[in-house]
Amino acid sequence: MTEIEKLKEIIDEIDVLRSNRVKSSNPMFKAWHDKAYRYICHHYGENSAESSGFSEIRFSCYGNPMGHTPESKYIESCNKGLETAKLYLQNYLTELSDTESDTFDPEKEIERIFTRFKEVAVQLTRRYSKRNTIEIKDEYDVQDLLHALLKLYFDDVRPEEWTPSYAGGAVRTDFLIPEIKTIIEVKKTRESMTDKAVGEQLIIDIEKYQNHPDCDKIYCFVYDPDRKLKNPAAIKKDLEEKHQGLVRVFIES
Repeated sequence: MTEIEKLKEIIDEIDVLRSNRVKSSNPMFKAWHDKAYRYICHHYGENSAESSGFSEIRFSCYGNPMGHTPESKYIESCNKGLETAKLYLQNYLTELSDTESDTFDPEKEIERIFTRFKEVAVQLTRRYSKRNTIEIKDEYDVQDLLHALLKLYFDDVRPEEWTPSYAGGAVRTDFLIPEIKTIIEVKKTRESMTDKAVGEQLIIDIEKYQNHPDCDKIYCFVYDPDRKLKNPAAIKKDLEEKHQGLVRVFIES
């Protein structure tokens, strides 16, 4: 669970506490408060302004020394404190989300390119006054467009990188990104290509490429705009389970 997911869980629990009309003496509240405070101290520091601000939130009212204080007053006080705490924590969540969004994650960027590839390909065909453009007719067209998109995020994208000898001969990858030790293999479906053929080709490619000294991860990108594949989910599942941690498969149509 990420830091953001942990904080979202803490925030969501506030609504549960409020719906149960808890008091600050309630064990459910105490468990939540302890978890929230430990999270803030862990993330910001025990002596931080964030920790101090959370500690100053009042969840209980002062009892009436001259008489009985109704239970509803304690519930109301705790509810107000929880409302304040929710605002605090939502502000922390926004800050945390902004910080994470500024961090470059190469895997996320590559995966974003794959999932939006068809959108880009279609948009390129909608040029002003029917001007010339790239049309995705075969695997080489897919490679050309993918190469251009990868250059948005990576300076060194090497097409047709030779791998060490495999079964008596050297083979070439479609793309190698050395800085993140990632190989990308590209396929485009055609009329005669079956699910079995795609799976078998990718298995052979993976076996070849994993011998490369700069290979920590292999992405298999299959572009299937006409939906020739009958069960793409099975291809993805079989390959990723067989090569856990090494292979990610994206089949986009």
